[in-house]
Amino acid sequence: MASHPPQQCCTVGVRHEGTPTGKMIKIGNIETYVATPEGTTVGTILFLTDVLGHSFPNAQLMADQFAANKYLTVMPDLFDGSPIPLNRPPDFDMGAFRAKHEVANQLPKIAAVHEYMRKEMGVKKMGAVGYCWGGKYVAKGLNAADKEGGGLYAAGFTAHPSFISEEELSGIQGPLSIAAAETDAIFPPDKRHTSEAILKETGQHYQINLFSGVQHGFAVRADLSSPAAKFAKEQAFYQAIQWFDHHLKE
Repeated sequence: MASHPPQQCCTVGVRHEGTPTGKMIKIGNIETYVATPEGTTVGTILFLTDVLGHSFPNAQLMADQFAANKYLTVMPDLFDGSPIPLNRPPDFDMGAFRAKHEVANQLPKIAAVHEYMRKEMGVKKMGAVGYCWGGKYVAKGLNAADKEGGGLYAAGFTAHPSFISEEELSGIQGPLSIAAAETDAIFPPDKRHTSEAILKETGQHYQINLFSGVQHGFAVRADLSSPAAKFAKEQAFYQAIQWFDHHLKE
């Protein structure tokens, strides 16, 4: 594995203040949060969440910020309306959750959203962001061959990714940016260094930024009362925007 499977740290964090401004739509039976830019749109992003899901306010506020930077942002429910709650109870069965939402469950949902974005929204090129759980599906999407023979996404970004296999990472066919935490049991230094070596061998454009003083989940659930955590969260978001401005902006 290039990163370990999700653990309890995947649900620990702080709920942020603010009022989301996007809207919910249905893509088949998949509830989906859509954040639409005012005026010009420069690109489209598929937002693949962590285990707290698409209804978590922090994720919705982040989708709104991508839209504020002129990216149409589509964030589907990956967990059938049953994400893990913030700061989950100690007796929560993470193994059962992972089994219920295994790859075979996730990929059809993501494929349905892709189809809707292309046919109903007219999207010809998209980027993908994935936080923790969602990072695996950014990597898988960069592997998937489309009709032009390239990756499904024009570019990908992930922060503190979980359970990406070495094979998935070595098979990417497009640019990938990673934001990593100094303290992360899921993406620890040995996994990060392995990932660096794998990415170098792919020949693809890649970036790995390491942020000190923060833990797994910081890009979504940071304690904003901590200056170090607030800085890291904001810089990881800017990292994503700059990556997409370079690789995706039209």
